[in-house]
Amino acid sequence: MQTIQLVGAVLFGLALLHTFAAKSFALLSHRYPRHAGLFHLLGEVEVVFGFWAFVLMLALALLNGGQAAIAYAESRHYTEPLFVFAVMVVAASRPVLDIVQRVLLALARRMPVQTELALVWLGLALVPLTGSLITEPAAMTLAALMLAPLIFRDGMPEWLKYAALGVLFVNISIGGMLTSYAAPPVLMVAATWQWDTAYMAAHFGWKAALAVLVNASVISFMLRKHLQAPADSAASAAPTVPLAVTLIHLGFLAAVVALGHHPVLFLGLFMLFLGFTTAYPRYQSPLIIKEGLLVGFFLAGLVVLGGMQQWWLQPIVESLSPLALFFGAMSLTAITDNAALTYLGSLIDGIPAEAQYMLMAGAVTGGGLTVIANAPNPAGAALLRSGFRDQSIGALGLLAGALAPTAVAAIAFLLL
Repeated sequence: MQTIQLVGAVLFGLALLHTFAAKSFALLSHRYPRHAGLFHLLGEVEVVFGFWAFVLMLALALLNGGQAAIAYAESRHYTEPLFVFAVMVVAASRPVLDIVQRVLLALARRMPVQTELALVWLGLALVPLTGSLITEPAAMTLAALMLAPLIFRDGMPEWLKYAALGVLFVNISIGGMLTSYAAPPVLMVAATWQWDTAYMAAHFGWKAALAVLVNASVISFMLRKHLQAPADSAASAAPTVPLAVTLIHLGFLAAVVALGHHPVLFLGLFMLFLGFTTAYPRYQSPLIIKEGLLVGFFLAGLVVLGGMQQWWLQPIVESLSPLALFFGAMSLTAITDNAALTYLGSLIDGIPAEAQYMLMAGAVTGGGLTVIANAPNPAGAALLRSGFRDQSIGALGLLAGALAPTAVAAIAFLLL
């Protein structure tokens, strides 16, 4: 084992501790206003892994030289952070969000329950399942923006917010299992293990869909007495978005998703998208550029730090029996991205089909336990944290809120 590998593991551990302590930094920013800016920065969950990735680069430069640090940074693949940034901003644009809300509102009004309750159920059930088509990061963005005024607001009990957040994160993690391209952990192995969309739907998709429906129904029932119509937003007084503008935005979203493996192309499209929104500002709301950049920074930091963890993670994955692999993968997602786990599994020669299934099922089942467990989670956290006390999401609160929906997903994948 090289010294830098040990340093990388230590820094990864410190980053995990920092993630769990992020809420404490937010509290310190109120207690010590003179240094509020610094504490607020350190309390941003999205900043944590990027910050420690820079510490790792500095350590690598000191130990092995500047060229080695640059070579390592350039050897990482940043397609996923770039894609999540681009798809977040496009999916959260006013024309896209407006058409999604109109469709869901029309469906909600036809359901035999209170409209707000129906909207919550659709946001926690239908939208996560559409992640199998538009990708999980896009589904997370749409669901978070739709649910924010309904659930993540003043007056809602804090424990119910965490319960709903846990359901949202778990349902997004498993909701992309109906296809072979929408969920990051599936993307990592689909080609190597020859899993196409038909295979995913038959072996994972229907089980995931059932778990999503159960989770959404239970939390919606728990929330029913606390729901109220959201206050009218400023957007309601804005000019109606023409159909042509909506179709162009949907076209940009579809093109970015279709070109998700080709960063040069989808970033070029993203530049055109920014130009289009500038040309027609009256039909736009402020783009979530800051939130998207923070999430991209988080994921890029995870890529840099995670690249140093293969030496201890892969032996664990290789040594476990299929059932132990399920629970091991589910537990390890609490401390590393589930796509990294499945990628390590794809490197194992001759891994049996049962072990492949268990690794994937465990990885996506645990995708809601922490902010770092699944790539779209930082996007949801960035968009919803303002609805929580102290405008930050506690790691332990999220873990507690995700335990029950995680158990439902585990039962679906293990027993069905």
